[in-house]
Amino acid sequence: MLILLISFFILLFLRVPVAIGLGLSTIFVLFTSDFNMNMMPQRMFTALDSFPMMAIPGFVLAGIIMARGGISKYLIEALRSWVGHLPGGLAVVTILACAIFAAISGSSPATAAAIGSIMIPALIAGGYNKRYALGLVAAGGTLGILIPPSVPLIIYGITSEESIGSLFMAGVIPGLGLTVVLILAAVIYAKRNGFKGDEKATWAERGRKSLKAIWGAFLPILILGSIYSGAVTPTESAVIAVVYGLLVSAFVYREMKLKDLRHIIVESVNVTAMIFLIIGSASLFGLYLTNAQIPQAVGAWIAASEMNVWIFMITVNLLFFVLGMFLEAVSIILITLPILLPILDHFGINLYHFAIIMTINMELGMITPPVGLNLFVVSGIAKEKLGEAVKGVIPFIVLMILYLVIVILFPQLSLWLPSLTNSSIVSP
Repeated sequence: MLILLISFFILLFLRVPVAIGLGLSTIFVLFTSDFNMNMMPQRMFTALDSFPMMAIPGFVLAGIIMARGGISKYLIEALRSWVGHLPGGLAVVTILACAIFAAISGSSPATAAAIGSIMIPALIAGGYNKRYALGLVAAGGTLGILIPPSVPLIIYGITSEESIGSLFMAGVIPGLGLTVVLILAAVIYAKRNGFKGDEKATWAERGRKSLKAIWGAFLPILILGSIYSGAVTPTESAVIAVVYGLLVSAFVYREMKLKDLRHIIVESVNVTAMIFLIIGSASLFGLYLTNAQIPQAVGAWIAASEMNVWIFMITVNLLFFVLGMFLEAVSIILITLPILLPILDHFGINLYHFAIIMTINMELGMITPPVGLNLFVVSGIAKEKLGEAVKGVIPFIVLMILYLVIVILFPQLSLWLPSLTNSSIVSP
């Protein structure tokens, strides 16, 4: 295990992509043991040969269509007509737009890119400090993996063999709660710094822009409503989102042409291929863990050490925070969750509650240097140095850590909604 970890981090230090480094280090360790090497390609294929896994390319593609097809633009215009005149109105619009986009894309960098490309220039033009604008969009973009649908929650569900639909429900209240926290912080910041909003829109203008945006606003309702009603699975809802997004972008807003499809598909394939390669490589890591009985050994060590549940929670959250600085969410889940599952069972920690704790930690990983993906997205949009984005996001990191503590202390925030539809989930 030590050889595996050392070789993995050496490859990361040499700037080898995470997926390739994870696979190579595991192959090296397995190759030095008396292990049947023919199982490796079979294991990688089996890890990807899963019906729920097909939800990932679906939601990635839906998010890109929404960003390129005008849906996000009209949603922002409608939100701005309603709350843009309030103190901190532009910042509030940014967070609300991120929350709505999050309910479609399931991706944090996609949310930051789609909303940031419109709102960062608007915030700067409205007098906001550029550093603050970068931090706000980067933090708001993290809602993309907490508010369902969520790619990390899909991976968590597949790995832990838990209901993806129930995991999505577990993320609703914490996701909306974090949205409210970010909005309150934005309003307080605006009042302290004397930021005024836009000129107040007329009711006629609000009605016109809301009517224009209603097609996009209906998409989250369609996705989540179809899942929670039991009409479709999360995978099938991803296909519905793609078809709906294409129809609205091409025939209602008419901002997507046939020639745009190539760029949209290429971008979607690139993102999906990266995620799937990580999953395949991580499956080899899991194969080694199973073969060496690492989870059982760690679980036995925890039991023998008489560690209590709170020490464990502090330790594991610190571990996630450190890993989030260097790895992206899918890698962290696939590497750590198989080891943690028996320990969670030992302490009696609810897997749905832990899923949300883990996801908020993954959100923090999106905005912590040196490998916070959202930081690269917003700095690229604003054409600023990465250091400016890092400085702008520090207050939001502190705010999200405080919110994480609240979610840990109050499991009911995560468990109440799933408990309404799943009797096996006990809500405290």
